Amino acid sequence: MSLTGTALLALLIALCTVVVLGTLFLWPSQVPRRPRSGVRRFMVWLARLLLIGLCQVTAIAAVAGWINDGFGLYTSWGDLLGTTGKTELTQAGGMAGPPAISARFTRGSDGIFTTYFRGHASHLAGQVRVWTPPQYDEPAYRHSRFPVVMLLHGVPGSPESWIEAGGFPHVVKALLAEDRVKPFILVLPVINPGYVDTDCSDIGPAKNATWLVKDVRGLVDYRFRTISGPRGWGLMGISTGGLCAAKLPLQYPDIFRTGVSLDPDAMAGDPDVISQPTARRLNSPLWLVRHRRPRVSLLLATSSGDRSSPPVNIEALRLAARRPTLVTALVLASGGHNWHTWQRMYPTVLPWLSARLPAPESNAATLGRPSGVPQPVRTL
Repeated sequence: MSLTGTALLALLIALCTVVVLGTLFLWPSQVPRRPRSGVRRFMVWLARLLLIGLCQVTAIAAVAGWINDGFGLYTSWGDLLGTTGKTELTQAGGMAGPPAISARFTRGSDGIFTTYFRGHASHLAGQVRVWTPPQYDEPAYRHSRFPVVMLLHGVPGSPESWIEAGGFPHVVKALLAEDRVKPFILVLPVINPGYVDTDCSDIGPAKNATWLVKDVRGLVDYRFRTISGPRGWGLMGISTGGLCAAKLPLQYPDIFRTGVSLDPDAMAGDPDVISQPTARRLNSPLWLVRHRRPRVSLLLATSSGDRSSPPVNIEALRLAARRPTLVTALVLASGGHNWHTWQRMYPTVLPWLSARLPAPESNAATLGRPSGVPQPVRTL
């Protein structure tokens, strides 16, 4: 049973209800007062404590399930238990996993390709999921390259959160059917390999920025028909991933030209994530937008009711931006730091992002092997 969705939540609520009703019927009504009844008195109190404990545990489980279903904090049992793709990160050898040249994509029933590999540049390993639009397999697009949108999850979170809680790729299919977006490839990588969060920065052996910018992009560029160059790649992220979606285009404008940031973390950086002040400042979107001024476009979105990402957070970055950096802010009148709010933003932010990406380009001559990968592999 999935950790998110209606089935588990309904089961937890039903279990809580059954335990409460059972407690009403089974509650011991009288505690013996005679001295010889000490053992029986103890058993009655113990039974009451157990019934109260069961009510508390099932109620907490139901509430936790409801919160997790709304926020998509943990989207699989392995994610909750910390066992999904978790390997040790060391200074010397990085993480274990097959190299990109040996990475095998398996296609699921939902049409999403999944692989796990170790990056050559970062020495980190993690899961990457890829979805291609229907046009990708049509004969008319046989020699076409497609733009790419990389989706960056929150922390805690995982690539699956975009699918289980976020509604991807169905939301893209619906917008494609309405002709509101161009066909594009979706890439869903883990942003914190080994469960080490760095706000998508290179901090010590945790070179998370290099993992996303070089390793993940290099693999997808090589294995799929993508449009090369920064104009063909956009980012969209939530929470911590939202901070990354604003930071990475500012930091690597030769890799990403566009970013959409939904309810991002603090634009000045988080001392609990990057403790060293200088490293935190140099990796913060606020410092980057003031000192780099790259030719990129960013859309920052939040809601007036989001205490984790208040409007003043995104407004600070918008006011600090100077041309040619373009920053647009979107503030919903109501909402919070959850998937329900982010889904309300999709109809606005996804067409905005698509409008800044090129349409699929047909050029059979450009379908050769991109640089950076030493040996040929099959293109999907």
